[in-house]
Amino acid sequence: MTHPTDIPRDPSRAALPVHLRTALWLAGIGLPVLPLRASKLPVGNCTACTSSKSAGPCQCGDRPHMKFAGPCQCPAPCHGWAAATTDPAILTSPAWARSWHQAGGVAYHPGGAHLTVVDLDNPDAIAWARQAIPATKVVPTTRGEHWIYRGAMQSANNVRPGIDIKSHMAYAVWRGPGNGPITALPDLVRELVVREESTRPLRAEVDSSSPARATWDRSVATGCRHTDTFVQTGLTRGLARVAACRKQGAGSTAYGVARFLANQHTGCPGPCGLETLGRQVIDAAVAVGVPEGYAERAVTRGGLPVAAVRAS
Repeated sequence: MTHPTDIPRDPSRAALPVHLRTALWLAGIGLPVLPLRASKLPVGNCTACTSSKSAGPCQCGDRPHMKFAGPCQCPAPCHGWAAATTDPAILTSPAWARSWHQAGGVAYHPGGAHLTVVDLDNPDAIAWARQAIPATKVVPTTRGEHWIYRGAMQSANNVRPGIDIKSHMAYAVWRGPGNGPITALPDLVRELVVREESTRPLRAEVDSSSPARATWDRSVATGCRHTDTFVQTGLTRGLARVAACRKQGAGSTAYGVARFLANQHTGCPGPCGLETLGRQVIDAAVAVGVPEGYAERAVTRGGLPVAAVRAS
C-alpha cells in the first residue's frame, strides 16, 4: 500500500500540508477524516458555532458539543466526528484550509466506514485481547494498540480496564495502516458494550419517578409520519449518549437529545408520543445520577413534553 507521502506531486502546484495529503489518501480508500490539533482533539468550532450555547441554535442545529446525532453541515470543520468526510472538495475547501495548516494530526470516523476500533491502552488490555477476541488488523499507538474490525457498533468508553470501543459517533486517531487483515467484528466485542450498560449501578428510584419505564410504540403515536424504525433508532442513539455521561454532562446531553427528537416531529400532524420519548430520556438521565427535577427541566426546555406521563 502506497503512503501519501510517497506519491510524487506536480512541482507546478503548491505543496499541500502533509496532514491534508494523508487525509485525501484516507478519504480515497473510504475513511471519513477530519483534522486534529496537536493535543489529538478536533479543531475548534467554526465561527458560526463558536459562541453557540445550549440556549441558542447555531448554523447546523446547535451541536457545538455534539449533543445531536447526524452529520455536520457547517462549511468549516467542527463538531468532532460528525465533521468527518470523504469528499475531497470539502477537505480542500477554503473553509478547511486554516485547520489543515494548523493541524497536528488526522482522525477518522470508524463507524462512517463500517469499522470498529478496539482501543487497548495498556499491556494488560492487550494481553486480554490476545486471549479473548479474534486476531485482526493491529495498529500500534503511543500507549498500546488499535484492533480494527469490519463492522460498526455503538461506541463506549471503559468497557474493560484500559479498553474503549470507537465506532459510531466517535473518532480515532490515524496511526498508520497497521499489520494483518481486517476480520469481522466478533459478538464478544459487541457484548462488551451490552455488559457494561447492563451492569452499571442505577440510582435508587425516587417517589416521583415512574413505577415502570414508559416505552414508545405506535399506540401512542397515531399521528406520527415516521416509521417505527426511524423513531426507535433516534431514541436508542439518544439514550445511549445520555447513558454514556456517567461522570458529568448527562443533564445537558438530555437537553440536546430532547431537542433533536422534538425537531424530528415538527412536521407531523400528531400525536407522536413525545411525552413517552421525554420520559425515556428523563429516566436515562436519572439512571446516571441526574436529579429528576433537573432532568425534567432539561428535557422540557429541549422541546419534549413530559407531564402527561408522570406517575399519579
